[in-house]
Amino acid sequence: MSEKPVFRTAFLAPRYWHQWLIFGLLWLMAQVPYRTAMPMARALGRMMMHLAVDRRRIAEINLELCFPGQNPDTRSDLLRAHFESLGMGAYETAICWFSGNRQVPRLPLQIFGREHLERALAQGKGVLLVAGHFTDLEIGGTLLIGEYEISAVYRPHDDPVFDGLMARVRNQYGRAISRDDTRGIIRALRRGLPIWYAPDQNYKGTHTVFAPFFGVAAATNAATGRLARISKAPVVPFSQSRMPGDRGYRLYFDPPLQDFPGGEPAQDAARVNQVIERLVRRRPADYLWVHRRFKTRPPGAPSLY
Repeated sequence: MSEKPVFRTAFLAPRYWHQWLIFGLLWLMAQVPYRTAMPMARALGRMMMHLAVDRRRIAEINLELCFPGQNPDTRSDLLRAHFESLGMGAYETAICWFSGNRQVPRLPLQIFGREHLERALAQGKGVLLVAGHFTDLEIGGTLLIGEYEISAVYRPHDDPVFDGLMARVRNQYGRAISRDDTRGIIRALRRGLPIWYAPDQNYKGTHTVFAPFFGVAAATNAATGRLARISKAPVVPFSQSRMPGDRGYRLYFDPPLQDFPGGEPAQDAARVNQVIERLVRRRPADYLWVHRRFKTRPPGAPSLY
């Protein structure tokens, strides 16, 4: 469990004012009713596509790498849909952080594959819910916490103000555990809790291996197999999606991975990447393409960004 965030008077210094401005804007967004806000959020995303030039270029490179045979017009449409999805994700984050108790419980929710999670939990060893970094992960996690007591593994943010607020909000709904706190993750699993765990971002820590992701060598955290081996916890893929027409959300639990972990960390990491890739192909516009997933390269390989 993450430590309780501590507010410091130093956070009021001018160097942090832009963070407080962002929090203020998110709070204002959270006051707008859901059905009114979502079209506005998509328009915000389209505006971001033209203003956030660096992030747009990262997304373009990622899409070219992961969908090399895709028609340019199709890829352009996917890029635009992705930025619309980012805008919706910003609004969803706002309501989860600043009006979750008021707006989120009223949103329609459908759950598919609940029996997979229930059977896995019945083994009494906890469950690793392997997820991906999608634009709607915040609302998906909040809706999940409304159904189950869970813990969530997160990467501490470099900005202390942002990290403090993020940890405070997420600890209101569940237990936030730093991805470096292996003992904390194992303790939660041994308590029988499901753990939300997304190992799909660029990683250069102790347990880094290079495993294919959409056919591209990606620096991958191999800890998923290690955690499953130590805890004996089943690994269940988890994802969420938006219903068409802003009508609510769906949560999906896929069947647990069989014969996992295997014998080699690189093979286990490749298998986890295959799981994430399958989730991405279901709804590619919602994946976090603005993240530099292929930033860390194998020795001697040129930079992709």
